[in-house]
Amino acid sequence: MNERYRCAGCGNLTRFDVVENKRTRSFYHFTLGGDVAVEEEETLAHTVERVVCRWCGSEDQIETLTSVGPEE
Repeated sequence: MNERYRCAGCGNLTRFDVVENKRTRSFYHFTLGGDVAVEEEETLAHTVERVVCRWCGSEDQIETLTSVGPEE
């Protein structure tokens, strides 16, 4: 779930601090040596709690952008 943001205060499109809450189900594959790789991950729930502009610190002027991809 990737969203794009824009700060209406300063025009920033690239740098944001995003606080989110995620609940996932993951398939962990452990090697005999104890190393782990996550081979599959499914997002069960996702909530964005807070978005803050890194440039000006604004939290109340953040806009969520809707982008149209080539398939749409």
